[in-house]
Amino acid sequence: MLEIFYPDTRCASSYQIPYEEYYRQGIRGVIFDIDNTLVMHGAPATPEAAALFEKLRGIGLNTCLISNNSAERVAPFAEAVGSPFMSKAGKPSRRGYMEAMRLMGTNAESTLFVGDQLFTDIWGANRCGIRTVLVNPIHPREEIQIVLKRFLEKPVLAAYERKKRRTERS
Repeated sequence: MLEIFYPDTRCASSYQIPYEEYYRQGIRGVIFDIDNTLVMHGAPATPEAAALFEKLRGIGLNTCLISNNSAERVAPFAEAVGSPFMSKAGKPSRRGYMEAMRLMGTNAESTLFVGDQLFTDIWGANRCGIRTVLVNPIHPREEIQIVLKRFLEKPVLAAYERKKRRTERS
């Protein structure tokens, strides 16, 4: 039952994911959440974020940003990193993920999603059959609704870690 919220893998940061390995495995597009995945909540694109997107293009990966935020928040970020985007994506609805794949010219098998929240980011991507990477949030200070979600995420992540340990021992 909880498995719908489980990521395929976890990584400390979006900046530490082995994207070259994913490319070798057939991934051709990466969908990213923005806030607390690539930058602190509400922050503009950083030089580190721009460099990551340049690196991904060099590998041969397409990218797309999806966010539940408004275009006023997302468009300047997308322009700074050189990526198409979808604002007001309605995560965890499938709509934003499907549109992102359309924009990148990929399908679920050739797409990777990177985000920091289980109940919006990961659940939505899982519903579309997209491989997922859960990253640690960049900054602990968040809006109250996110703080409440993080509290609810803890037992789900604990169950995920227990299952992962059991699988590794098998």
